[in-house]
Amino acid sequence: MRKPRAAVGSGHRKQAASQEGRQKHAKNNSQAKPSACDAGLARQPEEVVLQASVSSYHLFRDVAEVTAFRGSLLSWYDQEKRDLPWRRRAEDEMDLDRRAYAVWVSEVMLQQTQVATVINYYTGWMQKWPTLQDLASASLEEVNQLWAGLGYYSRGRRLQEGARKVVEELGGHMPRTAETLQQLLPGVGRYTAGAIASIAFGQATGVVDGNVARVLCRVRAIGADPSSTLVSQQLWGLAQQLVDPARPGDFNQAAMELGATVCTPQRPLCSQCPVESLCRARQRVEQEQLLASGSLSGSPDVEECGLLAGLWEFPSVTWEPSEQLQRKALLQELQRWAGPLPATHLRHLGEVVHTFSHIKLTYQVYGLALEGQTPVTTVPPGARWLTQEEFHTAAVSTAMKKVFRVYQGQQPGTCMGSKRSQVSSPCSRKKPRMGQQVLDNFFRSHISTDAHSLNSAAQ
Repeated sequence: MRKPRAAVGSGHRKQAASQEGRQKHAKNNSQAKPSACDAGLARQPEEVVLQASVSSYHLFRDVAEVTAFRGSLLSWYDQEKRDLPWRRRAEDEMDLDRRAYAVWVSEVMLQQTQVATVINYYTGWMQKWPTLQDLASASLEEVNQLWAGLGYYSRGRRLQEGARKVVEELGGHMPRTAETLQQLLPGVGRYTAGAIASIAFGQATGVVDGNVARVLCRVRAIGADPSSTLVSQQLWGLAQQLVDPARPGDFNQAAMELGATVCTPQRPLCSQCPVESLCRARQRVEQEQLLASGSLSGSPDVEECGLLAGLWEFPSVTWEPSEQLQRKALLQELQRWAGPLPATHLRHLGEVVHTFSHIKLTYQVYGLALEGQTPVTTVPPGARWLTQEEFHTAAVSTAMKKVFRVYQGQQPGTCMGSKRSQVSSPCSRKKPRMGQQVLDNFFRSHISTDAHSLNSAAQ
C-alpha cells in the first residue's frame, strides 16, 4: 500500500508598508494511511504529543532588565508626555471618585477615536457634567447631543448607565479595583478597568491596548497575532510583570504614550525610544543587517521583525537569492525530517497572504508526494509529527491553517482558492514564484534557549 505524504509550504514575507520585505522558506511533513475521506493525505499512528510553550526569549527573565525598563520608560515619560486635559485632572483631583470618573470618561472617549478629536469633546463633557451625580441626572438625549460626532454612540449611553449605577446602587463611590470595576460597571472591560484602577487608585495592574501590545511585541520580538488567545495572555502577563508598583498609573500611560508617539505601526522612531537597548526586535534587525552587509548602515526595519510566540509552524529556511540555491537549502533541511527527497517532484500549489498587526506574510505553498518511503522517525528537539486531526486542534496560527487549506484544496475534486480569504491556488494562479517549500504536517515549535536559533524562524 502506498503511503503518500503531501506537502505544503510558505513563502516570502514583506511589510504592510510599501517597503521591500525579506523572504523565508517553510516546510512540513506528515505521514498517514490514506482513507476514503482524505485522499492524498496520510494518517499516522498515535504518538506522544509534545506541548508547545513560550520560549524565554519572549519573556523578561532578568529582574535587573525589568527595573531598567521601568526606570527608562518613566524618565522618558516625565520629560516627553503630552499635556492632555484628562491627565491634568487625574493629577490635580484629590477626590478619588471624581478622579476615577475623569479617567473613566477619557478612556471611553479614546476607544476607536484619535486623541486630537477627543480633547474638545472631553473638555465640553467635563464642563457640563463634572461629577458622576451630574451625569447620572442628565437625559439620554443630552448625552447623545454632546456625543454627536464621536461615533459609536453606545459608548456614551453605557457611560451614563454606569454613572447611574454608581450613584443609585454603590452609594456614589466608584469600585476601587480593576476586578470590581469590570464586574460591576456596564461597558467596562479589562483594559478600561485596569486603566481606571491604576491611574485613579494606584493599583499595580498592567494594561494592554493596541499601543501597548505593539510595544511589547517589539520589545520581546513577538510576531504572532496579538489578538489570538495565547499571545494575548502572554502580553497581559508581560504588562503585569513590568508595571511599576510605585507609579502604576504613570507607567501604563507611559507605555501607551510610547506606542502612540514613538513605537508607531509604521516608521517607528527607534533612535528616540527610551527602551531601545532592551528591544529584541531592534537587536534582531541589527544582527541580520550585520550578517547581510557586515555593517549596521541604514535604518533598522523594526516593522518587519517578528516571531511566533509558543505556536507551532512549518519548519523554515532562509530565502536564498537564486532558485538553485533555494532548492538546495530546502532539500538539505527537508532531508533532516524525511530522508532523501526527489527535487523534481516539487509542485507549486498556491499562495497565501496573511496580515496581522504590523507584519504582512506571503506564503508560497508547494507539494511533494513520496511513495513507498518511510519518513525518519527521530525528529529534532522541539518538533513533532502531527496527524490531520491533531493539526486542527494544535496551537497553530491562522496563517498556518490557511497554508494547510491550500494543500487540501489541491486534493482530487477540490479547489479552495478564494479572494476573500486571500488564498490563491493554481486554479487561479499557475506561475510559481520564489518562496518557501514545505512538507505538510510537520511542525517545529519555537522552544529554544538559544536566541539565535529562535531568531531564524518566521511565521
